[in-house]
Formats: sequence, C-alpha cells, structure tokens
Amino acid sequence: MRLADGFAVTELLRTQALTKRFRGLLANDKIDFSLAVGEIRCVIGPNGAGKTTLISMISGHLSPSDGRIWFKGRDITELSLVRRARQGIARKFQTPSVFERLSVAENLDLAALGKAGIPRDRAERIEEILALTRLGERRDVPASALSHGERQWLEIAMLLANRAELLLLDEPTAGMTAEETHATGELIQKLTGSHGLTIIIIEHDINFIRDLRAPVTVLHLGRILASGSFEDIAANDTVRNVYLGQQ
Repeated sequence: MRLADGFAVTELLRTQALTKRFRGLLANDKIDFSLAVGEIRCVIGPNGAGKTTLISMISGHLSPSDGRIWFKGRDITELSLVRRARQGIARKFQTPSVFERLSVAENLDLAALGKAGIPRDRAERIEEILALTRLGERRDVPASALSHGERQWLEIAMLLANRAELLLLDEPTAGMTAEETHATGELIQKLTGSHGLTIIIIEHDINFIRDLRAPVTVLHLGRILASGSFEDIAANDTVRNVYLGQQ
C-alpha cells in the first residue's frame, strides 16, 4: 500500500533538496533525507556542519530557503511550528525546559492536556510514561530537585505525554553520567522498538552512537557526506578525516 506522491506507508519523514541560507552562508545544501516509522537515525558532523539547522527546519523553528519536507506523506513545508507539533513532531533542545516548581507528575499532566482525552485516560498514560522513563519513584519530586539526567528524561517524557510520533533530540546525553547515558540509550531503543516512535538524534558522544546500533548520517559543510551503519561510517576514510580523526 502506498500514499500520495509515491510514499510508502512505512516512510514517516522525507526531505527533498532541503536548503537553508543565512545571507551569504549556506548552512544546508540540498539535503535529501528520509526516515522509516520506528527508525533511529543519528546525525553527526563537526561544529558548523548544519546539524541543528536541519532539525530546526524539520521542527518548524526555521523555514527552508528551498526544498520540501513531507511528514506522513503530506507536504508540511509551509506548516507553522505549532501545527507541526500537533501533527506529532516534537523537539528537545540541549538544555531541558521543564516547569521547575511543578512535580514530575504535574509536568507530565500539563504536557498531556492537549492530547490525552478524559482525565482517567490521561492519568493512565502518565503512569505508563513514568515507568518507561525511570521516573516512577520521582513522580512527586519537584523538577528543580531532579538530577541533570532525570531532567533530560522528564523532558522526553513530556514529549511522550503529548503523543509525539517523531522526536528530534539535540545532544540528549550532554552532561550525563556514564550510567545515565547508558540508561538513555536503553530508553531510546525502547521508544522505537516497542512503542513505534521515530527518533533523530544529534550527538557528539561517539560511544553512545555506536552502542545504539542505529544508522548514521554525517553532515559536512551543510551537505550529506555519508550515510550507513556505524561500522561503515567509522571505516570511511573521508569521514575519519573530517570528523572522527585519523587513527
């Protein structure tokens, strides 16, 4: 079965010749990118490669200069940030943005208000998300009292409470301990494996990317330099020269 414009039902996101210019700077140059439902994709590259610009155009925080974006087979290039969020696209920035004075459960309840239906259904969903994100025992703790890793998990949990389908995660393990980083990797794999979410991750922690065992796209000077498994990318001499570094 196929949707309009030749999209397979398993394809959630596609960009075509996506381009962004900032005056004289070409930040992204004709990016062709696609994601299947339930896929994790890591996006890596040196500083200034265009990683954040790419996900900002997908989320709606930036408008492309040229090119198109399709989500679930529909052209969303002209949709606003708010309308994209309602379609199921959610972005997490490097610094967690939570309501400090509210408890963990209250943060989730607020995030779920727009999508979760009647209060009983909303409460059940919140309990499921608390268990999934290892925050069950912290449900009544104010967000201000959480560790850095727990705050990162809470923000991801808030996106889940709002029923996101595509998560755009910008350096989700930044500042985490090794244990928290490992737990975050397990959480991401659960979200895609058993909950069907699709996730794009911008990350600099190469060990974390390797452990995810997910496809990797490398950006350099605003263009896609290479795509493939972590093993393929790590063995690519061009990628090693511009990003990973010669061994």
